[in-house]
Amino acid sequence: MNCPDDLIHSNSPLLSWRDGAIAHLRFNRPAALNAIDLATAQAFRSACEVLAEDREVRAVVISGAGRAFIAGGDVASLREDPVANAQKGIALVHAGVSILAALEAPVIASVHGAVAGGGLGIMLGCDLTIAAEGTRFSLAYPNLGASCDCSTSWVLPRVVGLRKALEIALLDGMFDADEALRLGVVNRVVPADRLEQEAGALAARLASGPTRALGQLKRLMCDSFERSFDEQLAAEAEAFVQCASTADFREGVGAFVEKRTPCFRGE
Repeated sequence: MNCPDDLIHSNSPLLSWRDGAIAHLRFNRPAALNAIDLATAQAFRSACEVLAEDREVRAVVISGAGRAFIAGGDVASLREDPVANAQKGIALVHAGVSILAALEAPVIASVHGAVAGGGLGIMLGCDLTIAAEGTRFSLAYPNLGASCDCSTSWVLPRVVGLRKALEIALLDGMFDADEALRLGVVNRVVPADRLEQEAGALAARLASGPTRALGQLKRLMCDSFERSFDEQLAAEAEAFVQCASTADFREGVGAFVEKRTPCFRGE
């Protein structure tokens, strides 16, 4: 869904709106390629806190206004009191990323243009990513004399493997959308003029699913790296039983037996 008319000319650094059960967050500093300053970081955390309390949200789409998704942090804002500003900004963004990771609703990153630094981390922290052709990805941190943040060091090695992650990180390698797809960093690459439509269609598909079960699947997949095989079996059994108590499970079983398409309500 396009941004509502009443938000198009907003000066807020982050726009949020609902399209039925789909929530949208859009970074909105197009003149700065959506670089994240303290105000943006605060708005991001606040918007994520609102999402966490909204049980009617069944999918989330994160995007960027203008020519880029997010070109990283606002470096200029770090020149004055870099330690204090870095601590404040990272704490705010990390709080938002952590909330998104814990949502039962699937989170989709819809990216284009530049995806760098913290923008790459936020994208990696989402469950799925759809990218426009021509998108460029970069870790960006080494050129600033900094390490990474926003979940990059946790997600990237799990997605591309440790050796490739180290290559990207240590050599600050930039890669394009086709390479991102090959590496598994993004799930789909689409023509730039179809990005919003394709992201919306993916979000609508996920929003029509059994939200509680999708949340359990997210947690099982992510937590599997920290468990033994038997521990994971136990976690799977517990999660399945929890799903079996939901209205969506009853609907799914009934639809299967009755040979019809299920109509899930996210309950």
